[in-house]
Amino acid sequence: MTMLRSALAAGLLVLALSGSFAQAPTQRFDYLVRGDMFEGFDGDEEAFDRAMALCETRLAANPDDPEPLVWHGIGLMFRAGRAFTAGGRERGVAFERQGLEEMNRAVALAPDAVGVLIPRAAVLLSVAKQMPDGARAREYVRVAVGDFEKSLGLQQSRLATLSVHAKGELLGGLAEGWSRLGETEKSRVYLTRLVSELPDSRYAAAAKMRLENPADRSALTCLGCHRRAQ
Repeated sequence: MTMLRSALAAGLLVLALSGSFAQAPTQRFDYLVRGDMFEGFDGDEEAFDRAMALCETRLAANPDDPEPLVWHGIGLMFRAGRAFTAGGRERGVAFERQGLEEMNRAVALAPDAVGVLIPRAAVLLSVAKQMPDGARAREYVRVAVGDFEKSLGLQQSRLATLSVHAKGELLGGLAEGWSRLGETEKSRVYLTRLVSELPDSRYAAAAKMRLENPADRSALTCLGCHRRAQ
């Protein structure tokens, strides 16, 4: 579950630094929930319960509010992972199914909201990387890549304002996702962009290694997730 926290933190950093929202940070739901949710991923049960309770309170007032819905779905995916680890396959399957349904419904309600697309993408790519390669893992990656591609398009006019870390995580997620789908040329497009647009960064170094050796599986994302963004 540490990998889930790291990947989601990286994905949400892209969102946080993207300038995608017009409202003040104090009004953004991810600012209210993510601290407790991440602490919960690290083992703080009280923090996790607070995060889920906040989502549920918001959803009780408005069941069609996409941001608490996607975050609640993320929490259920985390519960699924814990259940699988503990050997509770039935509970794990039920949590995973409900989590997917909630995240998918959130995107259906707000298909152009970066604050909904990126959280789903970050979680699905992270979960897929922990699964054996198969149809389900590939479907998770396919959806994640679609979300990241759409988020990139929605932020096209703001790309120059993104930090190295934020832009690197977004382009790196796309390079990784396309690679896992066997789309080598599409992956190379983003690897090349990492090298040309983020020179002298850890993202460029990782991308160069992948370009020189496509079989290399060194990480392209979560590079310095817990450090100050460059």
